[in-house]
Amino acid sequence: MIKVKKLYKSFNGAAVLENVNAEIKKGECVSIIGPSGAGKSVFLSCLNALIVPETGRVLIDGLDIFDKKTDINKLHERVGMVYQNFNLFSHLTVMENIILAPQKIKKIPRDAAIGKARELLAMVSLTAKENAYPQELSGGQKQRIAIARAMAMDPQLMLFDEPTSALDPVMTGEVLAVIRALAKEGMTMVIVTHEMEFAKEVSDRVFYLDGHGIYETGAPEEIFERPRGERTKAFISRLKTLELRVESPEFDLLGQISLIEQFCIKYDIDRRVVNKVQMVFEEISMYLLKNHFGEKEKPDILMNIDYTEKEKNIVITISYGGGLKDPFTDRGEEEDLGLLMVRRISKSALYSAVDSRNILTITL
Repeated sequence: MIKVKKLYKSFNGAAVLENVNAEIKKGECVSIIGPSGAGKSVFLSCLNALIVPETGRVLIDGLDIFDKKTDINKLHERVGMVYQNFNLFSHLTVMENIILAPQKIKKIPRDAAIGKARELLAMVSLTAKENAYPQELSGGQKQRIAIARAMAMDPQLMLFDEPTSALDPVMTGEVLAVIRALAKEGMTMVIVTHEMEFAKEVSDRVFYLDGHGIYETGAPEEIFERPRGERTKAFISRLKTLELRVESPEFDLLGQISLIEQFCIKYDIDRRVVNKVQMVFEEISMYLLKNHFGEKEKPDILMNIDYTEKEKNIVITISYGGGLKDPFTDRGEEEDLGLLMVRRISKSALYSAVDSRNILTITL
């Protein structure tokens, strides 16, 4: 269905995609993974002619989408795209958002467009929201409406660009359930995603992008369990890391705790260890917010949780600015109870300073 031939795209003279070749069959679900800056979203946008490469061709069912004779509106009838940030029209109701393109582009009568929209709202379990406005919806609901809107054009191909990156864990599950249902129906899909377990479950093939192109491709079990390339191996090994940020006193503590829970369940980490990881995150975060950053100072706490499967160790690295201070030694007359609990449950708790940033390294 899709053929990509010798695709090349650069920005400001720097190559992002270089000599990219690929084929995707009708009914296939392909997930695209890789490090930040590898060109995943650029590649996806080239499949919809939203980004035009300097050289190369993309053919969809034999249609050369970069040919000057190609009707872009006809292309967008065939190809639906769902973005990270929903892109719904805030001044239109859910129903009006869904029926706008079918009426304007495909000239479908309003009654027929509404009938189709209601079928799609049932598919994404949002029938009751047809008269709501986007600002009245949760993030997960907005993304499900965005999927319904794209499907209203009866596309042959669906493109998803990090569809869950702006969502919390609960909303992520809502959206992935809809995409999973589309995959079961045989919809041809290309998905840029950071949800590796989902990619492993839903994909027929996985493209690993690195070094300006498709570095390695294969079935999910090959890419995630038996990668061949050194870069792929290095990327997959880093997946056993969870990165959390605290940048406001009003940060979503429960949401972050939930992410830790999911991370630990993914690697079958003992329940007692899960509780320890959550305790370290909560106590260190709350201590730094209370004692290290002033009222007018923006917190910048970065916490990496690394799981070493072979040694069954978890190493938590906390990096933060705001002036150099070791909370384990510069604690005043009385040690904070939370820090005391962290020290008691840890195998080691070390402090260092690197490039004007504080580093705490806690091993569980």
